[in-house]
Amino acid sequence: MSQIDLIVDQLKRAFDGEAWHGPALMEILDGIDAKRAASRPVSAAHSIWELVLHVGAWEQVVTRRMKGETLTLTDEQNFGHVGQVNEENWRRAIQTLQKNHSDLVSAVASLPASRLTERVPGKDYDLLFMLLGTLQHVAYHGGQIALIKRSRF
Repeated sequence: MSQIDLIVDQLKRAFDGEAWHGPALMEILDGIDAKRAASRPVSAAHSIWELVLHVGAWEQVVTRRMKGETLTLTDEQNFGHVGQVNEENWRRAIQTLQKNHSDLVSAVASLPASRLTERVPGKDYDLLFMLLGTLQHVAYHGGQIALIKRSRF
């Protein structure tokens, strides 16, 4: 298995399932409705919805950085804006997350391995470091969401 194939495999596992560490992000999000996603059972923590917007936004940033853009997020973009809490908007947030993840997986799958050592535009690290960090990011926030999901509100 090539390094690119391994990264693609791990991106899929961390997001969709069969991850070594336990439930993947989409498995954790299963069964969460809009009210639960927007709730704040831990007052100092982000809501599940905000974390979904955050992960989706950063997966889009990673994809665009791979295409050569020097890009970061504003504080407002970083965790997004939930807006009106209803099932349609929650479903849209999940669909955006899934699309951004699919775009990232496609971009990585078509990436020549020789590019993994290229510096990320505007950063002091390479594409490989960023992509491995993206895997860590999904697992980290998936863990947060799992804890929030288990809490009572």
